[in-house]
Amino acid sequence: MEPRWNADPAATFTRRLGRSAAELGESGGTTTCPDIWELSNGDVAVIGRDLTDVYANRLPEGVSVGRDERLVVIPRSMILAAKPDIPDA
Repeated sequence: MEPRWNADPAATFTRRLGRSAAELGESGGTTTCPDIWELSNGDVAVIGRDLTDVYANRLPEGVSVGRDERLVVIPRSMILAAKPDIPDA
């Protein structure tokens, strides 16, 4: 059995993937907005709306959210803007 993945709290923010929410018109004029960042260890941090409780009873079969995890939602425009920054392999 493979070891369970764990987030590394020592990893630092390296670069934004895609464009900022302000650049995409998704910020609503605030500084608290969705974002996608690559971390120093290659992992990705996503800032979005916490909708864990909303989707809890509607998750696809075989999908679950652990006690130490949250389901976050970001605008489609953000992931599309990040696509060129995400390697194929």
